[in-house]
Amino acid sequence: MNVLLINPPRENEIIGNNPSIIEEERGYSPPLGLLYIAGYLEKYTNHNITVIDSQVEKLDYRSLETRINSVKPDVVGLTTMTLTLIDVIKTIKIIKNINKNIKIALGGSHAHLFPEETINLNNVDYLVLGEGEKTFKELLEKMDDKSALINVQGLVFKNNNKIVNTGIRPLIRNLDEIPFPARRMVPYKKYNSLLTKGNIVTTMFTSRGCPFKCSFCDRSHLGKIFRARSAENVVDELEECTNLGIYEFLFYDDTFAIDSKRVKEICDEITKRKLDIGWDIRTRVDTVDEEMIKNLKKAGCQGIHYGIEAGNEKILKILNKDISLDQAKYVFDLTKKYRIPILAYFMIGNPTETIDDIYTTFKAMRMLNPDYVHLTILTPFPGTKIYLDGLRNGIFKKDFWREFAENPNSDFIPPHWDEIFSRDDLIDLLIEGYRKFYLRPSYIFGRIIRIKSMSELKKKVRAGMKVFALK
Repeated sequence: MNVLLINPPRENEIIGNNPSIIEEERGYSPPLGLLYIAGYLEKYTNHNITVIDSQVEKLDYRSLETRINSVKPDVVGLTTMTLTLIDVIKTIKIIKNINKNIKIALGGSHAHLFPEETINLNNVDYLVLGEGEKTFKELLEKMDDKSALINVQGLVFKNNNKIVNTGIRPLIRNLDEIPFPARRMVPYKKYNSLLTKGNIVTTMFTSRGCPFKCSFCDRSHLGKIFRARSAENVVDELEECTNLGIYEFLFYDDTFAIDSKRVKEICDEITKRKLDIGWDIRTRVDTVDEEMIKNLKKAGCQGIHYGIEAGNEKILKILNKDISLDQAKYVFDLTKKYRIPILAYFMIGNPTETIDDIYTTFKAMRMLNPDYVHLTILTPFPGTKIYLDGLRNGIFKKDFWREFAENPNSDFIPPHWDEIFSRDDLIDLLIEGYRKFYLRPSYIFGRIIRIKSMSELKKKVRAGMKVFALK
């Protein structure tokens, strides 16, 4: 069987509530969900597997159609996010125009959140809910027998025009049993990020799930139970990537540093194998201490991304962050002591947030003084506590996201928390916040003297021009 996995173009991507200019420099990350499935199928089946990442290859729809035609797939799997749903639908139309007998399976967070609405879209044959590796394999094995598919957990399909939902498959407990993502199936040298020093980068997950309960988080499809890979397994994947010529990594775990013992084991294993790599992590300020930061630095960690979100305790409490600015200041100072660059995430447009609250956040950004700030306007995503609260208390007059899932259209504008500010007000404040942080003379001079390569200089100049262009 010819199996094709597609990351669709993002020509019609919904940007959320942030100006598109803020999002343009984010670079390209490999579609790890698809690559995990590709690796799993390659190891445990005899199917012919092809992966097309339309985004990194910059394929328009005509070029994508040519590529699909050349593969002659029997089954196509598509990554489906709510913000890229229009592009998914356009891709499905192309596939069915090529051959109406090609079976189409959708996975990703959108299918998980809106299974009934998604299976009712034209020409969608199957949904794969939650973690897709095992479910997709079993779907391929039993696709010709719908009576057998009823026993495959994690599927949604139609049988005699009735929707069949077999329920969520239990989470995979032993992540070491999952083969590594099949990076060589995509042009892996094209992936890049503003956050890294070189030109080739890949992303990795060393764990799945997050036990914290931030009210704005939209990662529920990965589960709340934290499951971690062993240090040896993680570093085996790092080593495999270095054999491909990849030496920079972004660990995209929701919270990398939950288990301090495992973090030390990973650092020790990297050091023991003498891997000359650079890597960034994402974590919380309440999960790290000086010993951990010292180990991270020794093992080549070149960036820590901390989610702070707000500059005052009232908003932090609403967001269920369970951290304080005092904690953040202490951890930022420790991180700077070991010369690890810091990226800090902040948001404005939060529930009950006033202009004074927003200016307090801007002040906190300058006080904490990370190397980089990523400031966004809150988008209440479907399924999050904040969005459900907004529906309950009347901030949102209708269920915007469900209506979009039922009737996707390219004119859709995501909701914002409009209790106090209009969307235009928030965009103006967002631009003001970026300018107050990045256009400080002391900041600009400090960044210039730390640049170590021409590629890094080009990235920073390009990003700097974006900030100057904000208006």
